[in-house]
Amino acid sequence: QVQLVESGGGLVQTGGSLRLSCAASGSTYFINAMGWYRQAPDKQRELLATITWGGVIKYADNVKERFKISRDDAKTTMFLEMNRLDAADTAVYYCNAECSYPSGEEYVYWGQGTQVTVSH
Repeated sequence: QVQLVESGGGLVQTGGSLRLSCAASGSTYFINAMGWYRQAPDKQRELLATITWGGVIKYADNVKERFKISRDDAKTTMFLEMNRLDAADTAVYYCNAECSYPSGEEYVYWGQGTQVTVSH
């Protein structure tokens, strides 16, 4: 199993920046890719960015100019740097990890989420 813990959320003013962290523990060597998602009230969960074990990065079009995904050298902590935030970025932000096991089983783990609130 993989455990994920997000941190770094909070209240920020419009135009400000935040850096979220996602710490992975457990069987991290089975992780193929990790990603950041968010879910605003009454909206579906939205994919923001992903990074594969090999370092391939993809962004959603609506955040690619403002958000940056990265990770530490140990590949156990992932970050999301968010800039020029506005009210539309207010949401609960989640990280996930896609894992493949020797048995052939695949599983996606999720963190508990961290709230980001952007005030006017």
